[in-house]
Amino acid sequence: MTAPTVEAAIHELMDLAWNVVYELLEERGLLADGLFVEEYTGIHSWLDGPKRYTVVHSRQVAVLFVETRPVDAIAFHHELLGVGDPASYFTLPG
Repeated sequence: MTAPTVEAAIHELMDLAWNVVYELLEERGLLADGLFVEEYTGIHSWLDGPKRYTVVHSRQVAVLFVETRPVDAIAFHHELLGVGDPASYFTLPG
């Protein structure tokens, strides 16, 4: 179980753009049995200059948000959590 504020932050990001997250997961073959927001229990956020990057993850999938827009999804692996630049695991737009 996650802390209420963490859970609220995850739900806010995922709920605002669930359709885009769904499409990203589907495009990358990561949808599995569907999109269940309650399975996403981890969040890591940081600033890089004026932009905020946020990774929301479940046990299987990680989704990168730039500001509040989901931009990529990958299979989750624990190395992602300890790396200095988590965004380097993802494909960033233009």
